Amino acid sequence: MEMKTVLITGASNGIGYHTALQLAVKHGCRIIALARSRENLEQLKTEISKQHAGAEVLSLCFDLSSGNFNLVTDFLRINKIAVLDGLINNAGLLINKPFEELTEGDWLAIYKVNIIGVASLIKVCIPFLAKSTHAQIVNISSNGGVQGTQKFSGLSAYSSSKGALSILTECLAEELKSKNISVNCLALGAVNTEMLQQAFPNYTAEMQPSEMAEYISWFSLYGHRFFNGKILPVTTSQV
Repeated sequence: MEMKTVLITGASNGIGYHTALQLAVKHGCRIIALARSRENLEQLKTEISKQHAGAEVLSLCFDLSSGNFNLVTDFLRINKIAVLDGLINNAGLLINKPFEELTEGDWLAIYKVNIIGVASLIKVCIPFLAKSTHAQIVNISSNGGVQGTQKFSGLSAYSSSKGALSILTECLAEELKSKNISVNCLALGAVNTEMLQQAFPNYTAEMQPSEMAEYISWFSLYGHRFFNGKILPVTTSQV
């Protein structure tokens, strides 16, 4: 089977780290890992090399809120990556703060990462994804961003941004159909990540990042066979 190339954001810790690890080690994918922490990206590369000596991992220290997405296309071209088979938009920003205390800066920061950054990255990756036999974009959302689910105080900015990501998924699935690119959204419940621990210090989720990564890594390679334009809850709880 031809090696798949998958780009994943937020790959320096938590779900993104373990998803990149499993895609490389268990599924033999070439990984393009994006994250803000250069140190953690190097740790990821080292860990993958330990578990799979022949794995191909390229890393780029990049902030989705920077706006300079030409860095991504330049990086892919410099490294002679002509085709992307998958894009996992995993990076996100969560601020837990009562609605009345949220500042304009808080709203802009969350939407810049969770929506504008995701949309901008998808846009520059489309020419690479379109060259795949069948590429898939997987947007990582939250169950709190799905209509009709239980909502939690302090997450109005975060959850609404994830709701926007769900609708963006449905729109892009239709627009990119002609390019043979599927777009799906996984609405995750609570996972015991650093981001969750920082936002909710007194709460510990039962689901571990490595467990959730097992499903995401599989879905990023095979989900397009069953779904397109779907928002799929993947949860045992609803944060």
